[in-house]
Amino acid sequence: MTPYIHDIGGAPVIVGAGLAGLMTALHLAPQPVVLLSRTPLGTEASTTLAQGGLAASLGEDDGTEFHLADTLAAGDGLCNEQVARRVVEAVPEAIHHLIRLGAPFDRALDGKLQLGLEAAHSRRRIVHAAGDATGHELFRALLAVARRTRSITIMEGVTALHLVVSGGSIVGLLAVLNGSVFALPTRRVVLASGGIGGLFRDTTNPLSSFGHGLALAACAGAELADLEFVQFHPTALDTLRRPMPLVSEAVRGEGAVLVDERGHRFLTGVPGAELAARDVVARAICDQLAEGHRVFLDARQCLGQKFAKRFPAIDAACKHAGIDPALEPIPVRPAAHYHMGGVAVDAEGRSSVSGLWACGEVACTGLHGANRLASNSLAEAVATSAWVAASVAGTCAGWQWPRLPAVVPLRPDPSPIRQLVSNALGIVRNGNALRDALVTLLPIAVGDTAAADPALVALLIAIAALRREESRGSHCRSDFLGRAAAALPSRLTLSTAFENAVALSWQASERGR
Repeated sequence: MTPYIHDIGGAPVIVGAGLAGLMTALHLAPQPVVLLSRTPLGTEASTTLAQGGLAASLGEDDGTEFHLADTLAAGDGLCNEQVARRVVEAVPEAIHHLIRLGAPFDRALDGKLQLGLEAAHSRRRIVHAAGDATGHELFRALLAVARRTRSITIMEGVTALHLVVSGGSIVGLLAVLNGSVFALPTRRVVLASGGIGGLFRDTTNPLSSFGHGLALAACAGAELADLEFVQFHPTALDTLRRPMPLVSEAVRGEGAVLVDERGHRFLTGVPGAELAARDVVARAICDQLAEGHRVFLDARQCLGQKFAKRFPAIDAACKHAGIDPALEPIPVRPAAHYHMGGVAVDAEGRSSVSGLWACGEVACTGLHGANRLASNSLAEAVATSAWVAASVAGTCAGWQWPRLPAVVPLRPDPSPIRQLVSNALGIVRNGNALRDALVTLLPIAVGDTAAADPALVALLIAIAALRREESRGSHCRSDFLGRAAAALPSRLTLSTAFENAVALSWQASERGR
């Protein structure tokens, strides 16, 4: 089917309408911008599920140096220190900007912002809203402002299908609405499409979050970075509900402890115990589950009857599952939660393809390294969106349009590969399982089914995981448990990934003869 051209006057297009997309659009005002959302706004955005809050050094005993040190320690040697410093220095002012936009952050009786504590933070610095509904409250406030901003055109129910590149530069994108394909000519596209958690069986992300932006960027020729680093949140509510409700790290910050079915606290010998880095806690829980134990988060002593007031959303999710956190421990297990890797970008959010930027979880800025520090994700989005918007605004708005390709739209569906991805790319990986997964994923990724794009993203992650022959941060290889002496970031393009996957597939077929 041949798409029709929808002339937007060369305005920039933002793919994704979570926190990163909304903030970028608002920073661009009063310049016109088109904001695309695959679903009705807020229905499938990871932002609305974020509980903990934003990390910012606002406390009297805190400072940017402390926040920076905690960020670098969690990142396990792979953070870009220059980027990390710039972000942690910018977040306090970004918080005040959000307040001016109407963000209803929780305050103490004296009017000061309440600050929570989360794992691997040396100070209380988590700014939150409605107790444990920070993402939802932020999204609600920002969406209200965006809807009042005349320069922002919001297109709901629109899926970006393909970035059109000519002469090495973006010249537009193809999208679909209600089965009709159309083209948006533009030299400026910002990817703000979120993460990859929907590739996994156990996830806290919307099930549709399969790495849509990564597939778009990869097919446009963009360089990708650190794709192997997938963060598993240690404490998702262990029920059949998907996506899994998150039991925020802030619960452990208030003193809740992790125990097995006998009440044994198994993290007492680990530095930091329940407040160790996420990869450490997730692996410890994974080990308990592998040994046949169940794992629970016990908040009865530290919070008890105060649980519902401090964490109303978590309390509601638990009670929906028949659990009263004030009276009984909460069953938990790790779940895919956040992707540290993404589109490789510079300090202004520019990718390696001219005219393409990335912001939020889909981008790899270097802030998170091998393991994101809790509540640095929303902080990164609000800080970097301003820099991305400034870069986009300073770029030429002219456009041209090449011959349009024929497109048959398919709604991507990651469900056929979820079990495979969960088995091969989970908390602990090994080379044999990764190679087997690649052989299976390759024909799906180059096929014409609804699983093609999800399989493509999974293939890219598996190649990156296979190439990193060490255990670092959230990437754990059972066949390479040691940590390499040098911390080296990984870079990958689609063409390189396909070359590697084809070679591995050929080797597998030769062995099978």
